[in-house]
Amino acid sequence: MVFRICIGLPKILNLGRTKMELGEKFEELYNTMKQLRGPNGCEWDKVQTHESLKSYVIEEAYELVEAIDEKDSSKIKEELGDILLQVVFHSIIAEENNQFSTFEVIENLIQKLIRRHPHVFGSEKSYSYARWEEIKAKEKGEKKYSRIGKMNKALPALSLARRVQENAATVGFDWTDINDVWNKVEEEFRELKEAKNDEEILEEFGDLLFALVNLARFLNIDAEYSLRKATEKFVRRFQQMEEKIESLGEDFESLNLQELDNFWNVVKKEEQ
Repeated sequence: MVFRICIGLPKILNLGRTKMELGEKFEELYNTMKQLRGPNGCEWDKVQTHESLKSYVIEEAYELVEAIDEKDSSKIKEELGDILLQVVFHSIIAEENNQFSTFEVIENLIQKLIRRHPHVFGSEKSYSYARWEEIKAKEKGEKKYSRIGKMNKALPALSLARRVQENAATVGFDWTDINDVWNKVEEEFRELKEAKNDEEILEEFGDLLFALVNLARFLNIDAEYSLRKATEKFVRRFQQMEEKIESLGEDFESLNLQELDNFWNVVKKEEQ
């Protein structure tokens, strides 16, 4: 298969490479993966399916986010390659199952980009998020569309909450003063404390999390990443606490909560 479709893409930054070379390099990647899936290929690669690769797609996406947060260009380059590998991997699996071709994946993407940007490739004068969602709904044959967009339930809950809030904000449904956001967090916290039963607790806890995600958005913080960093910090300090207890010849399981908390505070103070 020859991927000359790449030649027709708009002009891009390719660091001195020609569009022809870019297409040829993609073809080399495609052929490499075909060989890995072939009769004399890699035993691991040959047995993979769409289902078995799902966790790797998610993992690679998070590793790219981590590289971006670290502002590590070399690592970003590597992780982008890993994500591209997943795209080619899944496309080749689909070809083998007579579902669709890699060529169709690329062609479909190009056409979708053109359709969804009528202000760039068509006669419309400006962009709006509502128009974007309207176009998407028509593509999927849906008679109605919501300005808030369609929920992607595969997203982690905190990321999903942020995306929904961002979408609502694009059409003007948003706080204008961060103090109102703080007040909403405090309100939801009070309602959680006043909850009477398990059902109310579940609902109010979710409302509090949703309000906190909104606050994170106003503070220019990604709630998912922030929670991940907090969890990593907890694990790091817990392991340091274990090491300190062991270095003193103490038995972790024999210590009560107050004694463990004292060690925790020592570790916390040393780290700070």
